[in-house]
Parts: sequence; structure tokens; C-alpha cells
Amino acid sequence: MKTRNNIISSCALICFSLTVSGNPPVFKQQPLPYAYSALEPHIDALTMEIHYSRHHAAYTKNLNDALQSLSDVPANIEDILRNISKYPVAVRNNGGGYYNHKLFWEIMSPAGGNISGKLAEAIRRDFGSFDAFKEAFEKAASTRFGSGWAWLVSDKGKLTVTSTPNQDNPLMDIAEAKRTLLLCIDVWEHAYYLKYQNKRPDYIQAFWNIVNWRRVSSLYENSL
Repeated sequence: MKTRNNIISSCALICFSLTVSGNPPVFKQQPLPYAYSALEPHIDALTMEIHYSRHHAAYTKNLNDALQSLSDVPANIEDILRNISKYPVAVRNNGGGYYNHKLFWEIMSPAGGNISGKLAEAIRRDFGSFDAFKEAFEKAASTRFGSGWAWLVSDKGKLTVTSTPNQDNPLMDIAEAKRTLLLCIDVWEHAYYLKYQNKRPDYIQAFWNIVNWRRVSSLYENSL
């Protein structure tokens, strides 16, 4: 009887494992690494609360909903984005929204910080100076028509600035140039309109005060 029960238990475990492995992954919204008010006065608490608890939460839920009818979905969101052309548009929009915001929260910090090390050297090498890099990044962010993102990206260590519409990003196989993401700014109006109204350039200027350069540097060194 004991042997029979063990066999039944083993079969049940195998069947359960097969069932689980066939299910799409469930992506979770990570806790915000600081309080809603922590980035003030540069980004106000109400904007942060709405942005995180409504917009990002909705992208997370809608991504999971969009994956429910699919099979053989990678458990890594980056693998999904790298092959996004194979997925429905709902996965592209919500997968981008989920991942872009996840990175956005990480590369901001109440303490800000100073750029140094290998990243600082690479910026001087590829842009000529930090001020020239800032000018290029601000231009990409301010001239992005409608909603989207501006990015600092790495191609095996070489840095460039680019922008993408909507919730696309340079990881995606539909992007003009596929790169490793290092730094981003959300230029959808919901990211800044409560405080800055239509003054997107003011929001972009304020962003430099809260960039978490330690995190950006870490992402850069991992891209080498």
C-alpha cells in the first residue's frame, strides 16, 4: 500500500509539474523602492502614486491577461521583448509598459548621485562630454512626438541615445537599433502633467536631479 501511494503521489507530482510548465509566466509589479513623495520636488507624490499604482499596475495586469491564451512563453520578460514581433500587439504594448516602468523606477533615486567610473569614461568617449550627452538625451526626450521614451543604450559598450514611441523600447526586435537599456525617461504626459503641465522640457531638466547613476553604471558594466 505504501509503495502504491508513493507511485500515485509521484504520478500526481509529475502531472502537476507538466501542467505548471505549460502555463504562461505571471509577472509581478515590484514594490516601489522609495516613498511616493521621495522624489519631490522634482516629481510630485500624487504623480508618482497615480503613475505606479494605476498606470504601471494596469500594464502588469494587462500583460498577464494577454499571455493567458499563449503557450511556450519564456519566463524572462527580456526574452519576450527580444522576440516581440512573434506576439500579439497587446503583449507588445503591455509588456513594454511593464518593463519600461520597472526600469524607470530603478534608475531614479531620492539621493541622485554623481556619474563616475567606466560609464563616465564611455560618455566622454562617445559624446565628447557629459554636457553633450545631456543635450542629446534632452533632445531625444523633448522631440519625441506624442507619447514615448528616451533612452541611453549600450551596444557592447558603445553608447548612443535614441527614443521610441508608445511603450516600445530598444530591446525589441522591431526597434530600429536593438541595444541594452541603461537610462530612460518616460515622456508620456501622465509622467509629468500634474506638476509641469505642457512644459515637458522643465520635467526633463528636473529629471537629472534624481538619476540613480550607481544603478545606471551597474547596467552599463553588465553590458560589456
